[in-house]
Amino acid sequence: MPSTYPDSIQCDVETLWRYHRVDDELREVDVAVGLGSHDPGVPVYAAQLYHRGLFPLVVFTGANAPTTVERFPEGEAVHFRRIAMDNGVPDDAILMEPRATNTVENIHFTRDVLSAHGMKPRSVLLISRPYQQRRAREIAKRHWPEVDIVCTGAQQDLDTYVASINDPRRVVDMLVGDTQRLDLQGKSGEIAPQEIPQDVRDAFERLAQAGYTSRLIR
Repeated sequence: MPSTYPDSIQCDVETLWRYHRVDDELREVDVAVGLGSHDPGVPVYAAQLYHRGLFPLVVFTGANAPTTVERFPEGEAVHFRRIAMDNGVPDDAILMEPRATNTVENIHFTRDVLSAHGMKPRSVLLISRPYQQRRAREIAKRHWPEVDIVCTGAQQDLDTYVASINDPRRVVDMLVGDTQRLDLQGKSGEIAPQEIPQDVRDAFERLAQAGYTSRLIR
């Protein structure tokens, strides 16, 4: 782990990181959806997969959140599109959805954009920050049930990912926040009820008690 982490939390951060990754087997799909976030690795990875021929079109979705407004002042989708084009994805292979402020809106508004272009995909590849995968997949399954969902994130280990973000505290805060949201959304019916293993719950509690709480819903 980077030196900015206390050694005492390393195991707990790794536990949450492993739990939230899905990393479905990749295959060709009708369209990809790059979910907005603070992570510029999402459009870079999307570009890599586009060049592998896995999809002909990618939709980048996202406005701004408190965690992204400084990094992407024009909105997540706008900046992700630029990054993807800088990595060789042609403009006509990209659509943008610039309004969504959460993952549920990412899915609903992306469906609207595709429908407005006369597209009803049967299969979709969700590309997210690596530890957003589990929650993104569950939301898509609930709110886009007619579509075959595949989910992936950049193939990096935790240390490499943290170095790429250059903000270790943010990564831990986001992991803790995503764990809480997965649990709450399962209980509210927004997604299917979630069976969260006890070791994940214990790691979440310890990290929250250690003060990694900026992304918790109060």
